[in-house]
Amino acid sequence: MVKVALYVRLEAKPGKEAEVESFLRGGLAVVQQEPATTAWFALRLGPATFGIFDAFPDEAARQAHLSGQVAAALMAKASELLSQPPAIHQVDVLAAKLPE
Repeated sequence: MVKVALYVRLEAKPGKEAEVESFLRGGLAVVQQEPATTAWFALRLGPATFGIFDAFPDEAARQAHLSGQVAAALMAKASELLSQPPAIHQVDVLAAKLPE
């Protein structure tokens, strides 16, 4: 059961859209090594707008993810790829349907 999540909104710098997409696609391999990350989605919301949605069973798992490799890599590349800092929202999951 997932109880908490993250929604991260990313705005690519002009001309960096393909690099942001590539970065997000590459993040999947890293996140697959995080057993407590129940669900992870990289999203394209518009031409230069991207997002990440991931869900966790508890606050400890969410904090572990925020301290993990994908978050560190994102923060290291943010000034190069993004027009503004990532907007990170910690949210509560009210209901979910996941495969068993």
